[in-house]
Amino acid sequence: MASIPSKLYSDDVSLLVLLLDTNPFLWTGANTTTTSLPVPSFLNHVLSFLNSILLLNQLNQVVVIATGVNSCDYIYDSSSSLPTTADRSENGRMSMLCSRLLSKLEEFVIEDERLSKDESPEGIVSSLLSGSLSLALCCILSDIQRVFRSGPLHPQPRILCLQGSPDGPEQYVAVMNAIFSAQRSMVPIDSCVIGAQDSAFLQQASYITGGVYLKPQLPDGLFQYLSTVFATDLLSRNFLRLPKPAGVDFRASCFCHKKTIDMGYICSVCLSIFCKHHKKCSTCGSVFGQALGDTTSTVRKRKTPET
Repeated sequence: MASIPSKLYSDDVSLLVLLLDTNPFLWTGANTTTTSLPVPSFLNHVLSFLNSILLLNQLNQVVVIATGVNSCDYIYDSSSSLPTTADRSENGRMSMLCSRLLSKLEEFVIEDERLSKDESPEGIVSSLLSGSLSLALCCILSDIQRVFRSGPLHPQPRILCLQGSPDGPEQYVAVMNAIFSAQRSMVPIDSCVIGAQDSAFLQQASYITGGVYLKPQLPDGLFQYLSTVFATDLLSRNFLRLPKPAGVDFRASCFCHKKTIDMGYICSVCLSIFCKHHKKCSTCGSVFGQALGDTTSTVRKRKTPET
């Protein structure tokens, strides 16, 4: 995918918006679909990766959005985290990043758990991916507007989803709207799936927006995957052979039961998808099969007197 065609953007500077999956049911190990990577190791990999992004270029920016089960929120922004006198060195910057991000992450997890309505869900509950994608796009679009107002060179924006939770079919419409918004804004969505199963949502997101989709085979080497695949800027990707998915799952979710389907019925007015035939569209209210019948009967009534 071509980068944003504007001279206001620097080729080798990146604005990375990281969506961090904090679903507590993903890390419990009580289900076969959970990840085998412990939480402390996972956070060590992520923090090292974020620090390497900031070290690659002093103009690089990092924004971290936590994706919970009931909510999502910003937990770190490198542009608003101004270092103090004691944090001028690189080690101090790393320490500041770790302390602030972990502190905000802990507060977010506690608050997200407090909002939980179901104390004993069956299986693993999906994370609020649609909400975090919307927050990421709002952050990037506001940054783009600031660029056009100020005029100086600015980082190329991109989104990286660190996702482990299964897809939530009920979020299909919202996720697809976010994907198309990112495509229109020419913002690539990279995906790194750390769970045991692939994500159809993220496969489509990376394919449509020109991002990279990767499911690491060895979770213990997560930092190596992140640093070699997702740390590169958009210009450098033109000279690298990045991994490509074996296939993309383009299946959609029905609007009636929120389940992934292979074949279904589509409303010709609003393009809503249903797994079974309905007399009326629950989205726009269109009545299926009635318009053609009314037109035919009207035509017959008008032709009858003439004949």
